[in-house]
Amino acid sequence: MAREAARGNDERALVKLQIELVKLQRELIAGRDRILVLIEGRDAAGKDGAIKHVVEHLSPRETRVVALGPPSDRERHSWYFQRYVRYLPTAGEMVLFNRSWYNRAGVEPVMGFCTRRETREFLEAAPDFERMLVRSGIKLFKYYLDIAKKEQKHRLAERRHDPLKQWKLSPVDAKAQKLWREYSKARNTMFERTHTADAPWTVVRADDKHQARLNLIRDLLSRLDYRDRDARLVVPDRTIVFPFDPARLVDGTICR
Repeated sequence: MAREAARGNDERALVKLQIELVKLQRELIAGRDRILVLIEGRDAAGKDGAIKHVVEHLSPRETRVVALGPPSDRERHSWYFQRYVRYLPTAGEMVLFNRSWYNRAGVEPVMGFCTRRETREFLEAAPDFERMLVRSGIKLFKYYLDIAKKEQKHRLAERRHDPLKQWKLSPVDAKAQKLWREYSKARNTMFERTHTADAPWTVVRADDKHQARLNLIRDLLSRLDYRDRDARLVVPDRTIVFPFDPARLVDGTICR
């Protein structure tokens, strides 16, 4: 009963936040602003669900979700950021990347899909690239969904046994647990090299996926100005969503 009541509370809170998102989009379209949201995180961290809840009731004409597959041969021999530039938001749009150019800082080096040199070059270039985006007027938000190793193991097992979730399984998922430490090391380096004043990282503790989704939305709404905002609804729980700080890597707030 308690669990059902909590779930009901979460659903009611979500609807209220989605109404706030609609208010935001109305303002976004009228002001011809551009919003870009990057959703990163470990395998099974809840990226798909978080994005689904953000865009569920937004206008599809002004909202785009980008989830790119492996690069083509032509793309592999182009400027790394080139394949992403075409998907950047135009006036009045919100674009959400389900994984982004940060593949080059996580999945690709850990899985051996790129060289160490390519990763080093990316880590040097990414802050400059993002600085250009922000200075061009794009409002950029970078979220990293963080989960514990035990929780990831549980979710990956669910995917294997749930016929409705098996489409999510991939060869990368199969090695997620085995390569846990390598992913942690790559993530930490990514944070340290690409957390900047222009484009800071925000971490979302996602072991409780429902609270993670709610608080990601609250944080996003709290950082944007729009008319008729209900200030009571957009106060995030800072034990769940918080700005990256190197100390978090040491004190255990971010999963090791």
